This record gives sequence, structure tokens and C-alpha cells, in this order.
Amino acid sequence: MFKNAILASLTGGLITWGLTTLGSALVFLFLGGIKKRILSIMYGFAAGVMVAASFWSLLLPAIDLSSKNEITKWLIPTLGFLLGTLFIWILDKILPHMHFFNGEALKEGPNTKLSQLTLLFLAITVHNIPEGLAVGVAFGAYFIGDPNFTLASAMALTIGIGIQNFPEGAALSLPLVSTGVSKWKSFLLGSLSAIVEPISAVIGAIAVTKMQIILPLALAFAAGAMIYVVVEELVPEAVDKQDNHAGVFGFIIGFTIMMILDVSLG
Repeated sequence: MFKNAILASLTGGLITWGLTTLGSALVFLFLGGIKKRILSIMYGFAAGVMVAASFWSLLLPAIDLSSKNEITKWLIPTLGFLLGTLFIWILDKILPHMHFFNGEALKEGPNTKLSQLTLLFLAITVHNIPEGLAVGVAFGAYFIGDPNFTLASAMALTIGIGIQNFPEGAALSLPLVSTGVSKWKSFLLGSLSAIVEPISAVIGAIAVTKMQIILPLALAFAAGAMIYVVVEELVPEAVDKQDNHAGVFGFIIGFTIMMILDVSLG
């Protein structure tokens, strides 16, 4: 099906990017905007998928691989997980960007004169990097012959991230329209923010195939980066003070779907 890890990871990244684009295209269908409860479900669903993928597809294989080494089996996964969270935290500190939390624009990072749209684009782009890395690392692990990964399990992770990217793309683009941004700009912003996924997927695959010894560290690194994004960005948007049940059930559904995908295809 695929000749090498780079081609496979690039294809996987393009799939996740394409589903983000499809989700962003919902701005052309919801002419009157979208209810906050629906957005909460979307964010909760995306968070659930990413948490399940972080554990079933990344951390669990990292722990299994580490148990075969003479080093304490929890050490490498713990180190990789912490490095992944630290990586995103550092990017948050050094890169100017902006988030929307319950409709309120909040700037982060150093002061800048960049426009709000540019700052939002940077925020979304940075937080899509871990998803691309996860896809690339999974395909890289399969192509180096690691028994913990099959082509089906790498595809399951890709499909899971792609599924959560659809509502995530919508949840990113739809609120922009209500702030006065045109539908086309909102669509393009949501779509282009995920173009980093195929790029980071290729980087992840190259790193694993060229330096096979770092595989458990790379798996845990991607998991840590994804969990940081979930806690910092997705959960606050999913859980509304007035009605938090919608986001919670969205999370449960997303987690369940990703768990089924990974267990059945992994």
C-alpha cells in the first residue's frame, strides 16, 4: 500500500488536514451561527479522541517498548511525556498567539502588533503540530518493524485524529464568523492551520526511522504534547460554566470511538 514511511506519514497527515478543511467548510452551511452547546460537544469530542489516542496509541506502546530495556520501564515514557508538554509550553511562551475562550479573545506570549487573525492562526497551527507528529511516529514505527505497530494501528490513529479534526475545524472556524470575520477568511484560517500536520508527520517519521532508538521517547513526547493541548485549549472550551454536560458527553463519545478504533485495529 505504501512504499516507505515518508509517503505513508505524508498521506496520513494530508488525510487529517483534509478532514480539518471539511470541518471548516461548515461555515458555509450554518448561516445563522452555531449554538454554544454544539461547540462544547465538538471541543469535548476532540479532547476525548486525543486523550484516548495519547494513551492507547502512544503511551501504552512506549511503556511496552521501555519494559524490554534494562532501564526502569517508566523512566523513558515519563521523560518523553514531560518533554512533550514542555515543548508546547515553551512554544506558548515564545510565540505570540491568541485563544478564544467562551467567546473572549485572550492574547498569550510576547507583545506584538500582529493582527488578531494572525495571532489566532499561530495558536491553532502550533497546537496541530502534536497530532501530525503522532501520525508520523506511528507510521515510522510500523516501517521499522516494531511489533507494537501494524499498518492498521497507524491508520486507526490517523482516522481517529482525522475524525476529531472535523469538529475541531468547525469549532475553530464557526466562532470567527460571529466576530465579524468573513466566511471565506474563517474557512481558510481553519483549513490552513492544519497544513502543519502533514509537515510534522513527515518530520516524526524521519526522526523515528533514522534514529530507531528514540521510538519510545518519541511516542511519549507526542502524547505529552497532545495532552497539553487538550488541557490548555480544548477542555476549557468544552466545559461551559452554565452547562458543562454537553462537553462532558462529547468527551466520552470521542474517547470511546478512539478506544474502539485502536483496540479493534491495533
